[in-house]
Amino acid sequence: MKAGRVLPPQSSGDVDLLAPVSEVFDTLAATGMTPRGGAPALQVAVALSGGADSAMLAVHAALAAERFPFIALHCFHVHHGLQAEADAWARHAHRLAAGLGLPCHSLRVSVEANSGKGLEAAAREARYRGLEALASFTGVSHILLAHHRDDQTETVLMRLLRGTGPTGLAAMAPRTQRDGLVYLRPWLEVDRSHILAAARVYADQTGWAPVDDPTNVQDEYTRGAVRRRLVPVLNERWPAWRTILSRHARQARELSALLEEVAAEDFSRLDASYDHTSFSLLAWRSLTPQRQVLALRHWLALHHLRAPTEARMRELCRQLRQLHALGHDRSMRLKHDGCWIVCHRGRVSLKNDNDENR
Repeated sequence: MKAGRVLPPQSSGDVDLLAPVSEVFDTLAATGMTPRGGAPALQVAVALSGGADSAMLAVHAALAAERFPFIALHCFHVHHGLQAEADAWARHAHRLAAGLGLPCHSLRVSVEANSGKGLEAAAREARYRGLEALASFTGVSHILLAHHRDDQTETVLMRLLRGTGPTGLAAMAPRTQRDGLVYLRPWLEVDRSHILAAARVYADQTGWAPVDDPTNVQDEYTRGAVRRRLVPVLNERWPAWRTILSRHARQARELSALLEEVAAEDFSRLDASYDHTSFSLLAWRSLTPQRQVLALRHWLALHHLRAPTEARMRELCRQLRQLHALGHDRSMRLKHDGCWIVCHRGRVSLKNDNDENR
């Protein structure tokens, strides 16, 4: 396969897929990074599964990066081992990267299917662990993710149905930080139809076609069920639903950012341990009920745990508020997202199962 060049397909409404990616690199350039001694000053990667979305992101990132000599671009492929075709997908991703003249690094990860989080969440956690390991190996500090508006609005819909509350509707942000890495999503405002159109153009030009993961539309997976059962009905009955939910996500992000500032400030006053695994119950109880909830959500988010449902959060707050004087709290023990929330000697702590069994 020869390296190809893809222009935004005119048949898809003149949507420019290259511009949002170039804007990301322009933002990085604005940080003042310049080449030193001829070597790139910034290592950036594209998370490449081999599907249409990530493949087109790799193609457009390769095009955009040509204007930025201080950026060294990589591709990262995380091999979950969940599908029989996974080995072939890894080879296919490497072929695309080679055609673009980019180094591709892959890593096989183990998915904890019995973690209690569900297979989708466990696979997502394993994927982030794999990306972190690859970034550590290569010196990458920024990773591009190919999430688009379809992904975003489906996430909003799933969180709405799960009852995660107003801040949960913020869904995915264009820029997030996790485990010391910066994750960038330049296509959150781009419909997937435009990406698929670009993928067809690229296939015609080069002969390289993206892989298709069947789990994307399988009922046993939550997102697959949403795509197979709900999305067709919404498209038919409410054709503007994606635009509406995307707007809700932006508004929720603005609200979430404000509340996060409040929560972070409150949590900083809770005498937290150096690793943020515990904090003072007495200090927490001095907050108003609403800010108690915000502080708890902030605490769990620091450890990459899912936001509790309203019922779970209400029960957690009830137990913490009912604890008596310091030292009379040994009965406090609540499981959430594979961890135990416990209280002992006036400290609210996170424990895993191994800690609990010691």
